Order: sequence, then structure tokens, then C-alpha cells
Amino acid sequence: MGHSPSRQNACAGAADPLPSRFARFRRRLRLHRRHSGGGDDSASAKAIAAGEFAGIARIRIVKADMRFKDKFFACLSLGDRTYRTETSDNTQRPVWDSEKKVIVETNGPHIARISVFETNRFSKSTLVGYCEVDLFEMLTKDLDEHSEDLPLLDPSSPNTTVGSITISCYIEDPVETEQSFARRVLAIVDYNEDGTLSLSEFSDLMKAFGNKLAVAKIEELFRQADTNGDGIVDINELAALLADQQEKEPLISNCPVCGEDLGKYDKINDMIHMTLCFDEGTGNQIMTGGFLTDKQASYGWMFKLSEWAHFSTYDVGLHSGSAASHILVFDRRTKRILEEVIDGKIVLSMRALYQSKVGLTLINTGVKDILKNLSEKQGKKMNSPDSAKDIPKFLELFKDQINMDEVKDPIESFKTFNEFFIRGLKPGARPIAYGDQDSIATCAADSRLMAFSSVDESTRLWIKGRKFSIEGLLGTSAHSNALSNGSLVIFRLAPQDYHRFHVPVSGTVEKFVEIPGCLYTVNPIAVNSKYCNVFTENKRVVSIISTSEFGKVAFVAIGATMVGSITFLKNEGDYVQKGDEFGYFSFGGSTVICVFEKDAIHFDADLVANSERSLETLVSVGMTLGVSKRNSRLQVPELQRCSLE
Repeated sequence: MGHSPSRQNACAGAADPLPSRFARFRRRLRLHRRHSGGGDDSASAKAIAAGEFAGIARIRIVKADMRFKDKFFACLSLGDRTYRTETSDNTQRPVWDSEKKVIVETNGPHIARISVFETNRFSKSTLVGYCEVDLFEMLTKDLDEHSEDLPLLDPSSPNTTVGSITISCYIEDPVETEQSFARRVLAIVDYNEDGTLSLSEFSDLMKAFGNKLAVAKIEELFRQADTNGDGIVDINELAALLADQQEKEPLISNCPVCGEDLGKYDKINDMIHMTLCFDEGTGNQIMTGGFLTDKQASYGWMFKLSEWAHFSTYDVGLHSGSAASHILVFDRRTKRILEEVIDGKIVLSMRALYQSKVGLTLINTGVKDILKNLSEKQGKKMNSPDSAKDIPKFLELFKDQINMDEVKDPIESFKTFNEFFIRGLKPGARPIAYGDQDSIATCAADSRLMAFSSVDESTRLWIKGRKFSIEGLLGTSAHSNALSNGSLVIFRLAPQDYHRFHVPVSGTVEKFVEIPGCLYTVNPIAVNSKYCNVFTENKRVVSIISTSEFGKVAFVAIGATMVGSITFLKNEGDYVQKGDEFGYFSFGGSTVICVFEKDAIHFDADLVANSERSLETLVSVGMTLGVSKRNSRLQVPELQRCSLE
């Protein structure tokens, strides 16, 4: 019969078979982890291509053992995707046995978060426990499949456990991935399910995929598998040939499941895309996908996203205009999308005020003065000894976003709320990337960041105020022609952030210019409004830093609603080193904008890619921002690579 395993016999007797791609994957991961940890084996590091596809990990959420009885479901978050299981029966020991295949890249997201929610008629979708898993650690262990029982941490008290969860994980050999995909494609026309195909069945299937150029090769490929010429071929053997051919010259031009056009990227990405689309055909219990965050998954807010991130063109950032309702940010450290918490009533009031013509009328008839007076009164209140009692409440509100272990002084040392708000951090809490290289700029604040190569880009994607310009932002005293068509980066600080800002570049402070103004909120709902001009109308202080690597850099500290004051710690004429503390904002949210001269800086690729999707990137002081374009001799290091593209 044509399905005899002749190709395997040809390999028999080989003394030392080459390591499998599975074994090579494990070796690459180990080398990558050793280099990332500070190893000095530069030759090994160069052999690892950043972002290289390594395989498909199969993660299975098996069961949990909880401290109480209820209905539970679990969510798995990795990178910009979240998946959820079905809801269990009412039990203390839920069993999901639910699987999801995810892409593993040597330089891609590898910290998976698993969240467990309870749901009943009294408590709808409440987060009760979570854990984080380093997939690299699991997948590099010498086990075909690794299973682990992990403690579930209480989100309100990370030192407390609420139960345990069992997960298993293993990497699928890329060769097996390719052939498994091909077998599943071929099985579409195996109507009698006997594991064989005829030439006519194979031809009909290939023609259905729409690649007319490949039709001539179909018979040749079939005859190659039909070694005994009986006109019937075993699916497994034909699958191996089809997988090889698909990598050399694709026979399939459309995904059979979703209809996506293939060939946009390289051939391996096409195979991965179709493999994930076919996932539901495995017979396993597959987790539901299409969510951005576990919070959205818990309420079923599914977005129209491809399972394979490279094929997604959906702008995941803030919905602008009257539809503005939530803010999503991409955490650069965990490479995961987070949803910024804003009280629903505040969202509604901001939409009414900043996203409507009625709101514009209110602003022009006295709301500006009300916001200013309110902010000044709140600033005075937060400087009073009585305000210290609000510190514990604030910490409780942002319990999972403020790390008190980093704070320089003990909490009892703060005599007012503002003393706590402008808290300093312990030495080393914010390491400065490439501190000895002035050609690399770093992030100025713990913040949500947007980076744009020009004003046109920023107004097209983010700043919707009709009057925004560099000259309007800097004012006539600080503006210069060199900055007119420059690049800009926006650092938006939320109330829970560390509120000291740092110098992003090394140079000399030429001047400070104070510009009085309004105190609109700097929330994206206002920034995305076409009815007001937040950055050019708000109170701000502009400083100009003269540098050898970037030319002149404008550093603009912008006040906002509830911000009592902006304080700088440096003086005109001071030389500042990249990473130095530059100043701080008192109570409230606020923003820093840095303007670079045209063609002076090449922003990190991940920051630009996220900004192009109207998605803010959550960054920390000292992370890389970009590289000077003016130093042609600079050996550009591999900077942060966590793009969603």
C-alpha cells in the first residue's frame, strides 16, 4: 500500500541522530536565560535571534483546591491575550481540565498569570486568588510534561493563600506541530475516516484553498507519497510531505478556519496561525479566547482579536469620543495588558465634561476656575497633619499597585498625606539602564507612556485638541525652531504612582519657564477630547536641557486636577546626569512631556508600536526610552523588545 512508512526506514541505522528541535529549543531557552541573568557568554547570546519562534506551549489548567465552596472559573493571561475556562459546579475542588496553546518566543512574554474568580447570584465574578508562572522555568526542566501545584494568593493580601491550583505545561515539538496541522487539514476530506486519501480527494481539498499556482504541484506531491502507485495514500505520510512543502512553497493561501489571507508574514507564522485556528478540533476542552484582560474575561467582554497576535490589527487602546469608557495599558515588565481602574461615576462625569459640546460650554463659563480653586484647596488640605489619616485608605485602594518595600522611609514617618505622596525610594529601586552611555535616553517617570516621532503622529493617534502644537506647549520664551518639528514622548502619572520625575538625558539645564494655566485632568478621556486643549492650556513648567547627544531637549512638567504644585530640585546652570531626580508633583495625577529635536532620537520599537495602536505602555523610571540618531559610531544594544507587533 502507498501508506507504508518508507521514509522512516530510510533513516534506520543512523548512529547518532541529530538532537530534536524540541531539545534545541530547551537549549536555546537555557542560553537565553543565562545571558539575561548577567552571563558573559556573548557568543552564545548572538546565536539566539530575538523574537525567534521556539514552539507552541500547551498549558492546561487542571483543578484547584479552594478554602470555601462556590462556582469558580479561571483565566490565563499571557502577553496581550487572556483566556478563560468554563465555570465549575458548586464545589470546593473545581476541576476544569482546560487547555490552551500559546506561542513561545525566546524573547517574548513568558510570565503567565492565572486568576481564579468565584461567581454566584450574590457575588458576580469576584477575583479570589491568583498566581504567576514563569513558562521558561517550567519548559526548560527535563520533563516531557511538567505539572505543578501552585499556591493561590489573596489579591487583597499577597502574603495570604486562598487555596492551590494544579497546572501542566509542555512544549510541542515544532516538527510535530507542522505535521499535526497538516493531518488535521487532510482529515477534512477523509469522509470515511479510514486514514487514507485518494488523488481526487486531495486535489479537491488543495483547490479549495484558492492557490491556483499550486494546483500543478498537487499531483506531483501525491505521487511522491504514493510509493506503490495504488492511488491511495496514508494521511500521516502525506501530512509529512505537505508540511515540508508548505514551508518551501505554500499550497494554502487562506486559513481554512477564519479565512485570513496568508503570506503576510513568513511561512512559519502562517503555519502557527492555522494551527491555533484549528485548535478547537483537538477534542480537548479549549479555553475561550479573545479577551484582553482577566477583568474583561470575567464579565465576558470579548474583543474581536485574532488568537495569533501577529494577525491582529485591532486598536486596543482607549476608545475616544463619547464611547470612552475604559483605559488599557501594556505593562512593559510583564508584557501583559492591564485595565486601569477608574470609578464608573468619574468616567461618566469626565465624558460629560470633556467629550461633549455641552461640557465645552460649561468649561468656558466657569468650570476652569472651579477646577483651579478645587485643586488649590485640596493641595492645602493634603499638607495638613489631619490628612495623614488618609494614607492607609489610599494604600488599601491601590493595594496591588504600590510596593511599600521600595519606599525609603517607613509609613509612620509621613506626617501629612503630601509627604507620603512625594515619597522617595530606596537606592537602587529604579536602576538606570546603560547609565554609562549618554547616547541612550531613559524613562523620566513611573507612568503610562506614549511616544511619537512628530506632532502630526501625536495628533492623529492621541492628542485630539484642535490647537495642540510644540510652540503652544512650550510657550514663546522656551520655544525654538530646533524643536518645532520634533519628536515627543508623554509620561502620564496616575495618583498611585511614584511622583518624583527624573532626568531622561545628561546635559546642562539652560532655563526654567513657568506658564500659568488651567488644571484640566490629564486622563486620556480629556486628552482625546476635541473640545479642549489639555497640554497647551494647563499650568506647566518648561525646562530646556542642552545635551551633546540629543541637542536641546524640552522637559515639560504639566499640572492637572488636584495637583497642588510642581517642584524642581535643580537650578538653571546645573549639569544633570541621566537618572538624577529632577523634581516632583504634589497630590494628584500629572504629566511630563519631553520634546526632542527632529531626527535626534530613535524611540524603542515597542513604545512606538504600542503608541501606533493608541495603547499606553506602563514604564518605570530608568527603563530605556530610545537611542540618539546623531552618534553613528554607537554600538546600539538590544533594547527592550516587547512589541505587540
